[in-house]
Amino acid sequence: MTGVSQQGERRPGIRQGITVVTAAFLPILAIISMFPAVPAMIQHFSADPAASVKVPSMVSAPGLTIAIVALFAGMLVDRFGRRRLLLVATFFYGIFGALPFLLDSLNAVYASRLALGLAEAAILTTLNTLIADYWDEAGRRNWLTVQGLAGPALSSGVIYFAGSLVQWRWNAIFLLYLVALPIFLAMWAWLYEPQSNAAARAMLGIDERRDQHSEFPWGAITGIGLLTLFSSAIYYVFIINGGMVWQELGVRSSADIGRISALPTLFILAGACVFWTQGRLGVSARGQIFTYLVLLGAGLALIGLSHDWKGMVLGMSLQQTGAGMAVPVLIAWAQSRMPAAHRGRGMGVWAACFFFGQFSSPLLVSLIRAGTGTMHGAFLVAGLISLAGALVAWLLLGRSATTAK
Repeated sequence: MTGVSQQGERRPGIRQGITVVTAAFLPILAIISMFPAVPAMIQHFSADPAASVKVPSMVSAPGLTIAIVALFAGMLVDRFGRRRLLLVATFFYGIFGALPFLLDSLNAVYASRLALGLAEAAILTTLNTLIADYWDEAGRRNWLTVQGLAGPALSSGVIYFAGSLVQWRWNAIFLLYLVALPIFLAMWAWLYEPQSNAAARAMLGIDERRDQHSEFPWGAITGIGLLTLFSSAIYYVFIINGGMVWQELGVRSSADIGRISALPTLFILAGACVFWTQGRLGVSARGQIFTYLVLLGAGLALIGLSHDWKGMVLGMSLQQTGAGMAVPVLIAWAQSRMPAAHRGRGMGVWAACFFFGQFSSPLLVSLIRAGTGTMHGAFLVAGLISLAGALVAWLLLGRSATTAK
């Protein structure tokens, strides 16, 4: 229910919270749902000699659009407002997302995925600002916790059922995107435009109050961007290409891939718990970054070395634990290093780097696979790169901390 304050201002309630949390899953759905579908789509477009590269790249194509638009997202919210932009973006998310069900051209599907990225960028931006507008710090923390718990549970369910859809028809997976339309109706009914624009403008870096002597911290932002780009590319290795490893193990049914993968994907919750526990114990950002890169790397390497489903599930569990840590650690670390006067624009750079990492990940994996000859080999190399990156990050962040003192 929505409440009303003594000053006549609307107060958000459970309906607004559930609607925001559900809508926040849409950008996750856009890539998670494709996990069991990649092998089937490569097989369907086997006449195209570049299908093994183009299909994974198509899956992550929205990330390229988001990376470009993220830098201008603040202007969109400032011009159109949160509610109106969110409604338009969610409606077209459903249209662009489901469009490939009617298409049979890989290039056309690719184009529709790029258009989907526009809707995703607007959804991500408006939801983040609405959370800041609707709730105080305590309320924000509560609903973000709900979101953090709901996301992995919904992801596991989507992966489980997505495989069955792909068994029915290679592009049936895209029908899942129509879930955006009932979410659109819920937004129409229950979300409202906040009276104050201050929270959004502060978050997005529009008309911020700046120290006149404060300069944009290019050095710090460059370091944040590079680590985010690297981490994102490693983060998406399994999400986009995991289905191909299952095929190399002899699990060729998309339905079987979805069912077997559903349980270990819940380990992303374990990663969130590790992040929370390390924070409570006072572990530094340096230690947290080292931890998630080691977990991601060890998981990918084990997947690359696996010879049966047991090894695969063990590797997935480690990788998903690292994935559950990665995003909250990166965001918390980035925000702590950005001066308040430049945080809005700095987080725009962060988002651009994260989603460009999403787009570039399958292209890099394809290059590695061409050298190793198998997807198993590509995962092993990616895992070793992540472990090496963990060591480099540990050394560089330790040196920067010493310099700061």
